[in-house]
Amino acid sequence: MAHPPHSPATPNTAAHIRVSGISASYGSHRVLTDISFSVTAGDPTGLIGENGSGKSTLLRIMAGLRAPDTGEVRAVGPGDSLRVGLLHQEPPFAPHDTVAQAVEAAVRTVRDAASVVDRAADALARAPEDEGAATAYAAALNTAERIGAWDVDTRIDVTLGGLGLGGVDRDRPTGALSGGQRSRLSLAWLLLSTPDVLLLDEPTNHLDDAATDFLRATLRSWHGPVLLASHDRAFLDTAVTSLVDLDPAPRPHAVTSDLVGDGTGTGIGVTRFGGTYSQYVLARMDARERWERTYRDEQAQLKKLRAAVREQQTVGHSDWSPKTENRAAKKFYADRNAAVVSRRVNDARSRLATLEDEQIRKPPRELFFQGLTAGLSGSEAALHRTGPVLTASGAEVAGRMAPASLTVSAREKWLITGPNGVGKSTLLSLFARRLEPTSGSVHVAPGVRVGMLDQDATLPGADPEHTAVHIYHELAGEDRAETVPLGTFSLLAGRDENRRVGELGVGQRRRLALAVLLADPPHVLLLDEPTNHFSLVLATQLEAAVPDYPGTVLVASHDRWLRRNWTGRHLALEVPAGTP
Repeated sequence: MAHPPHSPATPNTAAHIRVSGISASYGSHRVLTDISFSVTAGDPTGLIGENGSGKSTLLRIMAGLRAPDTGEVRAVGPGDSLRVGLLHQEPPFAPHDTVAQAVEAAVRTVRDAASVVDRAADALARAPEDEGAATAYAAALNTAERIGAWDVDTRIDVTLGGLGLGGVDRDRPTGALSGGQRSRLSLAWLLLSTPDVLLLDEPTNHLDDAATDFLRATLRSWHGPVLLASHDRAFLDTAVTSLVDLDPAPRPHAVTSDLVGDGTGTGIGVTRFGGTYSQYVLARMDARERWERTYRDEQAQLKKLRAAVREQQTVGHSDWSPKTENRAAKKFYADRNAAVVSRRVNDARSRLATLEDEQIRKPPRELFFQGLTAGLSGSEAALHRTGPVLTASGAEVAGRMAPASLTVSAREKWLITGPNGVGKSTLLSLFARRLEPTSGSVHVAPGVRVGMLDQDATLPGADPEHTAVHIYHELAGEDRAETVPLGTFSLLAGRDENRRVGELGVGQRRRLALAVLLADPPHVLLLDEPTNHFSLVLATQLEAAVPDYPGTVLVASHDRWLRRNWTGRHLALEVPAGTP
């Protein structure tokens, strides 16, 4: 395994990026409200939340690519302000650029820093007594050391090798690379550009085990603040030391009532947790139980106080009167009764007003995936088959997959693993009949329907102006969509079903693609990196649903968490001997 290059400088714990009161919306759709936290060097932090909670929007704001509605972001450290780098969906290089050109563009700032040192050294040599020249040389030297200007060529080789790109021809145009290779080159580009602050959006997508290990070690030794949004459960467990959660939390109803609207209340403030993801899962479950219990107790108390205000209008029996008929006595007792009633009513009203103002919001109903067969109209027996349903005999796709043989029987569950570029997605595409082998053969049993979720299935061909429910009807078919409405699966919140697809996040669009696939469940379900882009909760629910699917399932995945818990059959594809 390639070892990460030495961090350009020792982590400087004084360096940090601070988010203060950030709010953002898209038109009338609120995304983030009053988000505040900070990330310091030496404390890699994970940013988590449900699909659509605003993680990518927040990262773009922090990188200066989108202005917030309110609030500010400050990245500060010793000397000059810190450079912020963001890994996001669009590659930072043009398709016609070669790999070598892309890499050189990444390290241009680093090479320039070395040149600045040379020029400052020459200036100091010509005027050794000049205090300004000495100061400029010291500043240039400090910058060069901080970003690793002296070992840039070594870092290029180590970084490309560590991310599985060491064997790629550097004269090859980046547009000719596979999607996974372009994603890894984008990550390499960002690391090689050595920003002081690293912001990463789903950095482990398209990474195999070796590349993931390399990235983890790199982030742990990074010289500045690191914030990463990820749905990779195993990576979060080992790569970060704290978490920032955008999901709903128990905040006062008075604060959130106008903000939640018809949503769940994500992105209203944050929950900060120091520890691993596994520890946070347990802590979050406990917090949810406390939230629900507190809400029930407060609602019961509110009911009692409201009843008290209504009922405490008299003291004793309403028909009681003093024995004496003396008018002064009657007035005395009436005044005393009124005073006692007033004190009790005012006390109840005061306590009621306080509790109404301070009560926590109602815990929102959480999206809970209804399963892989939620769209099944009849009996599960409709998906049952007998004997082999898929067969590959020496199937090869030149340049993409070495000869592979596999027989998959009805109702079997298979996990396909292997390093990047070995052909996992290619094998699934062969079974889906999207590709034909250049040699060997692939056979699908007669009458067997095969459906596939691509690893980047985000409906790129869908009209971004159409709503999610419109696209669902269009792709699933009107009749099927009427029989199995989009809401059947609990994959999208109700309000998001009627939002334009162009407004949805990557994870939400992939949820929509999964719903389209499951509207009419196939006999054979092919899932390519099924946990990519999905929230942590949905990834876990989807993983748990696979064993009970009445048909056949093939999963291709790098997800260590999924692989750790897999109980079905396993095919490990390997790089042929002699392959660079």
